[in-house]
Amino acid sequence: MMDLALFRLPDGRAWVGEGPFAEAAVPPGGTAFYVNDFTLSDANPWKVPARLTPVKSGDELWVALSQNDELNAAASPVVRWQKPATEWFKMAFRRIRKDVLAHKLRKLVPVLTEEGELQSGDPRLLLRRVLEAPAGLWGYARVQGEQGFLGATPELLMQIEGGTLHTMALAGTAKPNREESFAADVKEIEEHELVAGFIEEALKEFGEVTRGVRGVSHPAGLTHFRTDISVQLRDSADMNELVARLHPTPAVGCLPRDESGREKLAEYRRLLKTPAFFGAPFGLKVDDVFHCVVSIRGLAWNEETIFLPSGCGIVGGSAFDHEWRELRLKRESVAKLFGL
Repeated sequence: MMDLALFRLPDGRAWVGEGPFAEAAVPPGGTAFYVNDFTLSDANPWKVPARLTPVKSGDELWVALSQNDELNAAASPVVRWQKPATEWFKMAFRRIRKDVLAHKLRKLVPVLTEEGELQSGDPRLLLRRVLEAPAGLWGYARVQGEQGFLGATPELLMQIEGGTLHTMALAGTAKPNREESFAADVKEIEEHELVAGFIEEALKEFGEVTRGVRGVSHPAGLTHFRTDISVQLRDSADMNELVARLHPTPAVGCLPRDESGREKLAEYRRLLKTPAFFGAPFGLKVDDVFHCVVSIRGLAWNEETIFLPSGCGIVGGSAFDHEWRELRLKRESVAKLFGL
């Protein structure tokens, strides 16, 4: 049975860990992956591989894996997608926007998942695509037997090196050819500023925060607002505490992030059958640096079923047709990236 974790940095450096994995509640002294679900339900999220191998290409990955003969004989996956229905998501959109207008929420991110049937091939071959993703993206993957998930995300939850934590607010979405109108889009700016403000406020208790200016980023065929944020940590970093403090940011969660907001978020994720990996933190502690990303722009599989999720932030200025189009754009960018 294949048992692996993979993490790739935006500069192309990557590591593949093979099981069996030892598990720990706190970060061990050496290299370890951080793998949890969206609700952080795993009390032992630190996964220590039996073997860790640096890789830079799909060929190096296959050589590193003990199951490479099996993978070399496999074909690329072919998927028959089922067009997602609008009914459940439209109901969720209306209820969320009603709560926003009633000031019960400021923002919430529902997730729509398109499902497909694996017609032929092996989804594990998509691991090569993770390594070949465009520069500027973080790659992630976890495979356990006949199920797994992987992706190439533009969103960093945190990087801790020395006494400094780096993070970002990445929210607001448009097609690349809409940059001029996007830069003045009140709804998209509002959505982004809610995320940036939350992150800045959440980190103040840990040290002096520096917030950059809002800019425009173009990862993987989409346009987003991006604000870089850093904090000089006063004390030694408790990585578990910092993950729990930031996750989920309003880019994938809700605001306010109180008990009521979290309950509504969990309700909509259950209602819309959101895969547990989507939006969750995924990371790697290596060479005294902790890299942790937000698991978006990805897909999952369980035997013959493929899951392709995408989310959108609903605020007061949201319109259903616009959000539905944004969801489609995000799924199309993932499908294109992975050749599906």
